Amino acid sequence: MLWSFQELGTGQGSVAVSKEKVFVTGIPDTLTSEGFLFAFDTKGKLLWKKSYGKDWTGIFPGARSTPTVVDNLVYIESGNGSVHCLKADNGEELWNVDFFKDFQADSVQFGFSESILIDGDKLYCTPGGKENNMIALNRFTGKMIWSSPAFREKATYCSPILINHNGHRLLVNLTSTSIIGLNADNGEMQWRVHQFQDNKIHANTPVYFDGKLLISSASRKDSSGLVMLQLSPDGKQAEIVWRNKEFINLMGGFILKDGFVYGGAYLQPKWFCIDTQTGLTKYIAKELGGGPVIYADGLFYCYAEKDGEMALASGNSEQFNIITKFKIPLGTAQHWAHPVIADGNLYIRHNEALMVYDIKN
Repeated sequence: MLWSFQELGTGQGSVAVSKEKVFVTGIPDTLTSEGFLFAFDTKGKLLWKKSYGKDWTGIFPGARSTPTVVDNLVYIESGNGSVHCLKADNGEELWNVDFFKDFQADSVQFGFSESILIDGDKLYCTPGGKENNMIALNRFTGKMIWSSPAFREKATYCSPILINHNGHRLLVNLTSTSIIGLNADNGEMQWRVHQFQDNKIHANTPVYFDGKLLISSASRKDSSGLVMLQLSPDGKQAEIVWRNKEFINLMGGFILKDGFVYGGAYLQPKWFCIDTQTGLTKYIAKELGGGPVIYADGLFYCYAEKDGEMALASGNSEQFNIITKFKIPLGTAQHWAHPVIADGNLYIRHNEALMVYDIKN
């Protein structure tokens, strides 16, 4: 461990590392419910912290959104449904919008959790609700560029992606019971596929490859699990290719590697390998509990959410092998924040604690 900081307060958002700075959000005092954006240098020095107002202290309290950093600006979304643009140098706020006051959003059970998506001068986010379901704002001013009613549902907990599909720019996102594709230039909904989760939790970001989409939710219902969609050449239609209902992954994410999906089952000691050609499970390894997974330099970095173990593993379509693992020593409550690797350092956030490990060697 290179350094640690144990005063972030409650939160499950990951860090963002940019230009020798590390950004992360937290609620140091749940009685005041005031959220703060923290900025460190990469050696662990706290450069500044800035309040952005009230954040989520409802069910599973904590700051949720991972900051998005573009040039010298940082964008965050609070669990209470406000978006803030701040200067990366000192945390000065340039503008903010409120999903409820400005866009007539519907509330979500576990707090807004998406990370802001930026493309050029556009900022994309998901208030949910009947009229302004997804919106595009000018990222410098917060002014509306377009608003889309989409499928008129509540927001859920994943982040949208922007894809270039045969020259067609599409936003792909999930709302409470839907996978949706929108025209990124005007917000027009191109297609919708039903996707179910018992508590309307879709917390895994979609993955796009070769004209296809992979989406994972945690329910054994017919319209859930891991699903692969095939987009039409113009991106205006999406058809289901297969579903794998064994893969019950709520929010740990998954890795697409050499035609196979790798990822863990929610709160179970299961790591899956699934063939993207057939949708069939190739094998299930049981040496490690499920949880967030990231991938770098040919290896999997697996964070078991139930027992708080961090494991380094290798894997292919035939086997999954744990190289080494250790218990996360600091922090309390849920192990939900996804680890981050930047410049040979591994950043692990466990609620109020941030730990940074040297993994160069």
